[in-house]
Amino acid sequence: QVQLVESGGRLVQAGGSLRLSCAASGRTFSSYIMGWFRQAPGKEREFVAAIKWSGSITYYADSVKGRFTISRDNAKNTVYLQMNSLKPEDTAVYYCAVRRTYSPSIYDQLYDYWGQGTQVTVSS
Repeated sequence: QVQLVESGGRLVQAGGSLRLSCAASGRTFSSYIMGWFRQAPGKEREFVAAIKWSGSITYYADSVKGRFTISRDNAKNTVYLQMNSLKPEDTAVYYCAVRRTYSPSIYDQLYDYWGQGTQVTVSS
């Protein structure tokens, strides 16, 4: 089992920055994919970014490319999502997830473990 706990979400003004953290515990897998997803009210959960746990290969949704950066600290078993130039449309609950394969995916149903989510609200 893998346990994931997100933190760092809060209210921020448009144009501001936030850094979300996802702490993993339990059985962690060096070759697996760590991802961030988000779900806005009334919308489906969507892919934001992913990173291979053991490498520096990253993947981003077009909507956040150039503004968000995913990174990880293996010593702390933690994945981060640095979010800059935030927009009101970034408002959502952000979830951390683990996929137990080498390949990333934008489809949430292909991820195996999930955190409880952290709320990010961007005011205009």
